[in-house]
Amino acid sequence: MAFAPMGPEASFFEVLDRHRESLLAALRRGGQEPRSGGSRLASSSEVLVSIENIIQDIITSLARNEAPAFTIDNRSSWENIKFEDSVGLQMVSHCTTRKIKSDSPKSVKKFALILKILSMIYKLVQSNTYATKRDIYYTDSQLFGNQTVVDNIINDISCMLKVSRRSLHILSTSKGLIAGNLRYIEEDGTKVNCTCGATAVAVPSNIQGIRNLVTDAKFVLIVEKDATFQRLLDDNFCNKLSPCIMITGKGVPDLNTRLLVRKLWDTFHVPVFTLVDADPHGIEIMCIYKYGSMSMSFEAHRLTVPAIRWLGLLPSDLKRLNVPKDSLIPLTNRDQMKLDSILRRPYVTCQPFWRKEMEIMADSKMKAEIQALTFLSSDYLSRVYLPNKLKFGGWI
Repeated sequence: MAFAPMGPEASFFEVLDRHRESLLAALRRGGQEPRSGGSRLASSSEVLVSIENIIQDIITSLARNEAPAFTIDNRSSWENIKFEDSVGLQMVSHCTTRKIKSDSPKSVKKFALILKILSMIYKLVQSNTYATKRDIYYTDSQLFGNQTVVDNIINDISCMLKVSRRSLHILSTSKGLIAGNLRYIEEDGTKVNCTCGATAVAVPSNIQGIRNLVTDAKFVLIVEKDATFQRLLDDNFCNKLSPCIMITGKGVPDLNTRLLVRKLWDTFHVPVFTLVDADPHGIEIMCIYKYGSMSMSFEAHRLTVPAIRWLGLLPSDLKRLNVPKDSLIPLTNRDQMKLDSILRRPYVTCQPFWRKEMEIMADSKMKAEIQALTFLSSDYLSRVYLPNKLKFGGWI
């Protein structure tokens, strides 16, 4: 055994163990034998050749007295997205594109910025060095204007070259945290032990580089908000329900947190659950972990974990637990629009229990944060709610 669990008796995990067996059986039925590790990264030489081909196309256009242009897949249209239950949201093979023209006043600056960042990526790959998105922004912050411009261009380049951001030698600064029954070695040889204490470990910035992952965890719990995550740490949740792993992306998850969740699933195939607020924003975050997002659909195979289940906070729990009305919050117009948008998404048709929960929310016109459970007791979440959900299979 990798760890000495201090949690409940083995019988506590019977339903969880059966759930894991059903997940493994579903993988085999779908022809996806449980495997270890993630998708293959494009080699440096492949990335360099791809960039050289793009530059060659520009030179060819100029030689013909034609204005060069970049052709980029349109990542902001549902027409270009297909849904597969085993993968999530992914781009269709022949999707609509948009042109970033060098002779158009509207797009000439973006054309120049893409060319500049392509040049920087080429040098990084060629020299086998790495940079963060922040590093790239600060090479000429006045030119780029803001970080979002850099982020979007890097995603466009990744999509255009059909390679991951990691293959471009560009790293993201992680904001997520991890705690619990997990050890691993980072790329530089640093040994990391996430055993739950008063503090958590930062999600690594190079998920692809971590190796020798070891755990006895019975489940992974994704916690939407940092405040809830910290409260569970303070309540010693990881030890009380050991062995388990707990992760937070501190709201909308960054790329590294999503990559880590996927790596844990690929490596260990233990059940993964989400704990989010009973509101449209929380549901949206859960959907990103499970099925991905439109903007990153070109990397769905590396980022999504369709096996994720919704543990809480369910809208139906609010009535079941008699949460008082003064602990609930009315849905805003923006909330209503977000909820309507999620209900129209392709994956909701294969999640009837999710739909039912969202319809309960829509009918009540109320939402609730996880903290609403504190009306029962300050530690109700860690002492009663989560243990009962996990012991008796209270997920959908």
